[in-house]
Amino acid sequence: MNQAATTVAAADPEPCRSLGQPLPTNAVIETILSRSAAKYYDSTAVLSDDQIRDLVRIGTSAPTSFHLQNWRFIAVRSPEAKARLLPIAWNQPAITEAAVTFIMVGQLADASTVPDRLAPVVEAGIMPAQMVPEWEGPARGLYDNHPQRQRDEAVRSATFGAAAIIYAARSLGLSSTPMIGFDAEAVHKEFGLAEHEIPVMLLTVGPERPGNWPQKPRLPVADVLHFA
Repeated sequence: MNQAATTVAAADPEPCRSLGQPLPTNAVIETILSRSAAKYYDSTAVLSDDQIRDLVRIGTSAPTSFHLQNWRFIAVRSPEAKARLLPIAWNQPAITEAAVTFIMVGQLADASTVPDRLAPVVEAGIMPAQMVPEWEGPARGLYDNHPQRQRDEAVRSATFGAAAIIYAARSLGLSSTPMIGFDAEAVHKEFGLAEHEIPVMLLTVGPERPGNWPQKPRLPVADVLHFA
């Protein structure tokens, strides 16, 4: 191989894939690569309380900054609650057809909650107690008196939680659809969110019915990846 070819290979491994080498795969990767947003749901399907709790439990395993866990999950699944949500979610059919719609709520990052959030971590023997102030101090420096950062963190946390639920649902044979088509102010009021809470997205989950598209092609890795 000449010097130029060596440089290309070192800068971008993607040409190696073009030789026919398959991507690595396992059950997790297959779940990710086979997921697509559903449009059509089985409107007769129901998820039990335990199934919904399981999805949220998995969702709460997603990462949050300083272990803030600054999120809430509102499971809209009764006909009455769906009827309240439908007109403020652009009358999208998935709201009533999916077994459940989660209102993914992000909470403004509040560094004062760090000691409480870390207490179970200390109790479990994962973190020494003397490290707690070492986390709280930087968190205060990052978020105190920085409202935009607080809001950004709320959106990040809720989005991470939604992603975990999306892939957990897929692995359990359920479809999902993240949705931003809704009146955030109306959702905030209708479902009693607190002043420090933001409805980041809606996430419908449930068994699907025929007619949904497979995952759409993505941009080539060469177009979106740069090695520095």
